[in-house]
Amino acid sequence: MHVVIIGSGIAGITFAEELRKLAPECRISVVTQEGHGYYSRPMLSHGFSRDDIETKIILKPFDALHDAGIAIYRETSVLTLNRDDKTIVCRNSSGEFTLNYDKAVLAPGSDALIPPPFQASRDLFFVVNSLDDLIELRRHREKIVETSAKPLWAVIGGGLIGCEVASDLAKAGDRVVLFHALARLMERQLIEEDSATLLQVLQGHGIEVRLNASVQGFEKIGSLYAVKLQDETASGFHGVIVACGFKPRTELARRIGLNANRGILVDEFLRTNDPDIHAIGDAAEFVDGRLYAYIMPIRHQAFWLARFLAGQTNEPWQPPDFKPRAKVHGFNAVHPYIF
Repeated sequence: MHVVIIGSGIAGITFAEELRKLAPECRISVVTQEGHGYYSRPMLSHGFSRDDIETKIILKPFDALHDAGIAIYRETSVLTLNRDDKTIVCRNSSGEFTLNYDKAVLAPGSDALIPPPFQASRDLFFVVNSLDDLIELRRHREKIVETSAKPLWAVIGGGLIGCEVASDLAKAGDRVVLFHALARLMERQLIEEDSATLLQVLQGHGIEVRLNASVQGFEKIGSLYAVKLQDETASGFHGVIVACGFKPRTELARRIGLNANRGILVDEFLRTNDPDIHAIGDAAEFVDGRLYAYIMPIRHQAFWLARFLAGQTNEPWQPPDFKPRAKVHGFNAVHPYIF
């Protein structure tokens, strides 16, 4: 059996390694646009206060996965997947090629969510969604520091990623203003009491937190950046980082006729409407509308699917009990997170 995995994040690589252990006779291929290796995406938001982050973030080089018997097609795009003849047409620097599959696993991950009002100003802000994003941000920050200026950042979004990024920039010694459209931080994950504690922690780090701040867009004034609000403009920033959530990558699934809503729709066996194509990770959406965008359930999906395809279970996947945590310096929620 040849299993082709599209995506090299935690979902795709965890599944590939586990399937290699459970079904050594399987041929396993991973197609990925990444070139750096298998890295920890959650560590991206802590990429400013540590000098060694670009090496520490790589969990496993692609060569090591190849040596373990997993074929890696790096820096490769999927042009199309033909469900009738079970072929995947790919392209990389060497040209186009085709892979045949018996089972395909979509683990494409997600993109940073860019709210519609911001899209016209895409060249005026950063996101933190990939290692390339982090490298670009760190280079920009180095240029600021070289001028002897203390960087001043605008972080847009008071959810999980926005709070983590703001916290880490402050730990690195930078000045930060955090803009959040709603009345409290991490309102989707925290109860009010813990949101209030988080606010105090961030303010204690010297971060200015502006709640109920509806950002309308951005502009560049000389070498600095400005954040346009409903009734004023906040200016003087060396950089703007938008952290307004995530958007599951569903483009390929839609092109090949798979059902998709916010994410790629799957049943309790992580199958799409094509029984030979599964989807896992933060791009997989269940019939109840849930997407599991946290490490523990994503790894749980990957381990379960490896067992299922290896013929070691016929039970449907059940989400594990888990409590996501914000990696904000000095903050530990007292209460369980809302989920």
